[in-house]
Amino acid sequence: MFKLSIVSPERTLLEDDVESLIVPGGEGYLGILSHHAPLISTLKVGEITFRDTDKKEISMATSGGFIEVSDNVASVLVDTAEFLDEIDLSRAESELHRAEELLNVTVTAADHDRAIHSRDKARNRINLVKKYK
Repeated sequence: MFKLSIVSPERTLLEDDVESLIVPGGEGYLGILSHHAPLISTLKVGEITFRDTDKKEISMATSGGFIEVSDNVASVLVDTAEFLDEIDLSRAESELHRAEELLNVTVTAADHDRAIHSRDKARNRINLVKKYK
């Protein structure tokens, strides 16, 4: 068991003891168990999954961020994250449609990168809802 903290700029999403954690690291998914070696990594768009002390698996959609693991504490700092029951599927589908439209008309590289990130976030949210519901 180890302490997990998941924080976004808007709120603290979780501060609790967990048995395991899987996060979308910048170079692939990372599995964290108690007494993990110290680690710092970027996070990309994907699924955060953790197993609580009651052995229940809980998943969240994230748009990226950072993780630090040290002294049996995992601190996850996310740009955004949502528990599955917080995801509005119709809103995510609208965001996907809007992002795909922007990809067809964007002019600058920055606009293109933002549209790709928005598309990836929306797809991730849609895929997670369909996977678990």
